[in-house]
Amino acid sequence: MLTFLGFAMIATFLVLIMMKKMSPIAALVLIPALFCVFAGKGAHLGDYVIDGVGKLAPTAAMLMFAIVYFGVMIDVGLFDPIVRGILRFCKADPMRVVVGTAVLAAIVSLDGDGSTTFMITVSAMYPLYKRLGLSLVVMTGVAATANGVMNTLPWGGPTARAATALKLDAGDIFVPMIPALAAGLVCVFVLAYVLGLRERRRVGALALPGAVDDEKVAGSVEAVADVEATAEAELLVVAGKGATASGAAGAGAGGTSGAGGAGGAASAAPVAEEEEDGFQGLDPHRATLRPRLYWFNAVLTVALLTAMIMELLPIPVLFLLGAALALTVNYPNMADQKARIAAHADNVLNVAGMVFAAAVFTGVLSGTGMVKDMAGWLVGAIPDGMGPHMALVTGLLSLPLTYFMSNDGFYFGVLPVLAEAGAAHGVSPLEIARASLVGQALHMSSPLVPAVYVLVGMAKVEFGDHTRFTVKWAALTSLVVLGAGMLFGII
Repeated sequence: MLTFLGFAMIATFLVLIMMKKMSPIAALVLIPALFCVFAGKGAHLGDYVIDGVGKLAPTAAMLMFAIVYFGVMIDVGLFDPIVRGILRFCKADPMRVVVGTAVLAAIVSLDGDGSTTFMITVSAMYPLYKRLGLSLVVMTGVAATANGVMNTLPWGGPTARAATALKLDAGDIFVPMIPALAAGLVCVFVLAYVLGLRERRRVGALALPGAVDDEKVAGSVEAVADVEATAEAELLVVAGKGATASGAAGAGAGGTSGAGGAGGAASAAPVAEEEEDGFQGLDPHRATLRPRLYWFNAVLTVALLTAMIMELLPIPVLFLLGAALALTVNYPNMADQKARIAAHADNVLNVAGMVFAAAVFTGVLSGTGMVKDMAGWLVGAIPDGMGPHMALVTGLLSLPLTYFMSNDGFYFGVLPVLAEAGAAHGVSPLEIARASLVGQALHMSSPLVPAVYVLVGMAKVEFGDHTRFTVKWAALTSLVVLGAGMLFGII
């Protein structure tokens, strides 16, 4: 009964948000509450929610102060040089823009934190997608999939959980998986290239409004590239509220663009229309810049990321200290500090609210026993003849299980059972652990991952649109990793 209710609850949630019948926050709260009553455990709903909130509170705190910290770093201009380099590569070509998104997301993902990756990637690329009329779900889909592959780094979370659950060394799990994960990353870049070509065909002739006279750039992509240097200053990251300018979510490659209205062959939306949307190019002389403190901010950020990787302090504490120090040093005036906090308050509230709403969902799933029964049913459904192939089975199961469950639930609840079943047929726990990493490309777009709400929130993309577009590509990437692992004899 609980198994059926668990799958029904997840299916109901996904259908409602993908059909846009409910907002994610409302669906995360009301649907599990209703199913908790159906399970006959409505009297314990309060306990389940409080338990879920307690487990996710550190994550909410981390995201809140990470948004403030990296928002301030964007305001002061820390990432402007990186964005200039990406923009020089992009040259207003949709294909290059999408590939640049994948490259930037993969590079920033080296810090092991998804929310950080999404904040920097969206802040850098959003203005360019807006200007060129590209689909914003392409940006969110590519960024999430690239981050999912890189999320397997030993300090990213899943590898450490697998090592802890099976009492293995994280290096023994991760290092042999590098060729397979590299194949997954190549798959992401190829996917970005294909989607970029599709966007180029959809958008047609490009122009950068406000950069030069439209008549001079009414021709090909190459013509636009010639004037890219002129427009570069207008296409940098957007500071303050500009970084979270609104814009309807694109329906996907080949669908309606999220950055300027209608799909089909179209040039970028007019500047006046973008300004009405709340979009504004970055003023290279904006008041929030702190060029004299550039190296202080760079060293502070490197030190913060190093402390995260070395686990010197809990991540929420590190971001809390970092945000306080960054605000105090860069904006010693109290009014300026309040203005910077207010500029990023929308993102903080949206993401924190989503995390605590997700606590209701995960609390009910765990508290009622739905997760345990669902995992037991799936493991029990594995035919005995598949025993010698438990590594392959684990890799395949990691796709749906890490999407519908938290990483903690999968790695600490399901993985030991799979490893035990594999051991009975002579399959090494190391192979099981490596195979369990396969589904991370898909996991990063799960509704139970708080960082994905940072991504869709800053990009102003509906979560349902993001899910419809991303799931198939992320699943394909995961299968490529699994196939490469088997081909190389790693799994």
